[in-house]
Amino acid sequence: MTTTQHVWYAAYGSNMHAARFAYYRDGGTPPGTAHTYPGFRDRTPPVAITPLTLPGSLYFAWRSQVWTGGVAFYTDRPATGWPTGVAARGYLLTVGQFGDLLAQEMYRTPSADFDLAPVLAAGAVALGPGRYETVLHAGTADGAPILTCTAPWRPETVDLQRPSARYVGMIAAGLRESHGWDTDRIVGYLSTRPGIAARWPEPGLRAVVDGGPGLDLPE
Repeated sequence: MTTTQHVWYAAYGSNMHAARFAYYRDGGTPPGTAHTYPGFRDRTPPVAITPLTLPGSLYFAWRSQVWTGGVAFYTDRPATGWPTGVAARGYLLTVGQFGDLLAQEMYRTPSADFDLAPVLAAGAVALGPGRYETVLHAGTADGAPILTCTAPWRPETVDLQRPSARYVGMIAAGLRESHGWDTDRIVGYLSTRPGIAARWPEPGLRAVVDGGPGLDLPE
């Protein structure tokens, strides 16, 4: 049973992979990184987990020190010609847990509760200028709002960046887990996304998708 005290966190990047998302919940240092997550104040597992499809576009930009390449962003207002339909994984969290996730996305220690009302009223709220500090209300599922976080910039104004093999491998593993996609479908999906499209030959992308999470394979 869901209430207004629960929200779906729609993960569309590396957090689609459950083991990666667990570092946000339980805390710790993911292999291959130097960043330690403090974890949620309430580490209760999600009430439910489900595949979701968001209506906007997925693209890769910025440059992550953790992933050493571009990272995934979501926009509900795609640039002209961008493919739409974003595969995501929904984690049903308490509002407090969602706030703790937002804090850690910006390398902060969770301390304050998240106010759900403004984003439900406006559809989008910019909590700050950071790359994942804009919260979007992307719909409703089973009576609970679907929320995700992204950057505040307009996608057509940002320089696209190709993601690293390690990052793409994590996303591919998340797509297998959450949507049950095979290699062909994952490659078909990722190869058309801005930041990867025309920047990564398909054989190299396919090798990364087949390799699974956390592998730095030839690109």
